[in-house]
Amino acid sequence: MGMPLEMNWMIVTKGKEEKVVDKENYYILTKEGYRLYPLDIAVVEVRKEKQTATIGLAEIKEMKWKDGYTTITYVLKKLNGVN
Repeated sequence: MGMPLEMNWMIVTKGKEEKVVDKENYYILTKEGYRLYPLDIAVVEVRKEKQTATIGLAEIKEMKWKDGYTTITYVLKKLNGVN
């Protein structure tokens, strides 16, 4: 039995990101499905929607798979505008 897996080189938040209270510029995002992101070595684009402009750049620090969902923790390295 296989497991569907999607590789992502961009974070698309759709406004569902949550700020980590005790760490500056850290966010958590949970997405449906199993997704693979580059960890700690690459800076990836952050967008609200797939077709919109880049709002910033982030480094993904942690990724968890559980019950058909992927949760990532990322730190914003650069913000292109005001949220």
